[in-house]
Amino acid sequence: MKQRRVVFFGSPAWAVPVLEALAQRHRVLLAVTQPDKPAGRGMKLKESPVAARAKALGIPVEKPKRLRKNSAFLERLRALRPEVGVVAAYGKIIPREVLEAFPFGILNIHPSLLPQYRGAAPVNWALIRGETTTGVSIMRLNEGMDTGPLYAQEPIAIKPEETAAELSERLRDRGVELLLGVLDRLEELTPTPQAGEASYAPLLTKEDGRIRFQDPARAIYARHRGVQPWPGSWFWHRGRRIKVLRMRPEAGAGAPGEVLAVGPEGVLVAAGEGAVRLIEVQPEGKRPMPAEAWARGYGVTLGSRLGQEGGNNGEETALR
Repeated sequence: MKQRRVVFFGSPAWAVPVLEALAQRHRVLLAVTQPDKPAGRGMKLKESPVAARAKALGIPVEKPKRLRKNSAFLERLRALRPEVGVVAAYGKIIPREVLEAFPFGILNIHPSLLPQYRGAAPVNWALIRGETTTGVSIMRLNEGMDTGPLYAQEPIAIKPEETAAELSERLRDRGVELLLGVLDRLEELTPTPQAGEASYAPLLTKEDGRIRFQDPARAIYARHRGVQPWPGSWFWHRGRRIKVLRMRPEAGAGAPGEVLAVGPEGVLVAAGEGAVRLIEVQPEGKRPMPAEAWARGYGVTLGSRLGQEGGNNGEETALR
């Protein structure tokens, strides 16, 4: 095993285990992360989880506002004489002048089987689109959006009830193992171009979490798993958003959005095919509660229609 001179690029908590694994096996010269951002009720500046962990490990930290045409950052980077860079959810595009500062380039852990699901939210969209298999790729960055050549790739089965947060962590952990193997063999490995038809995974929006009761129950549940923890699943009821924290698909038939049952096990709602049982919900501005308690308190009964923007039980508006 050869110890590499590494510069790490990452920001959120998801990237921290990658940094820790690198620090155990290699010499991490610098951690590059997003600038501090306002957070909490007081909107005080808070550093990224990667910055906090790097400092605890004794690794110098840089928080450049931009990388492109940043001569001071580039000079510091070159002075460190790094061999290779590693990116894990950094959050910024890395320009050519930075890529060229590394003899072995910059490697990226991407949680998909590239060229499938290029983009910012590959795990989320794999789940939303009902995939049963995904994977992890170790890619050498180029100037494109996840278009660089591949050093390693491994398919991974998706568990039936796995959420995006859970699957993302599992893919990351396997990706770390693949990454460490690649770093050990950089001199003898040649990355290969991506092959096959590309698909894309753009950033999620709040609208991506909206429950579409006209969809089949299995698709509603797939979307629910894919939008965790943000933006989460939600629907309209009487002009308010109701967030669904827990649900499951079940048998049932009725008009999409029609309440079929209310009881201790939750609220059963008809879908385009089958039904979904809402188990735990959170009305806008309220705390999480059992779906039955919400239904009893908000006048949701058999035949009520959910998923309609405004109106009295949806009677005044058309289902969207």
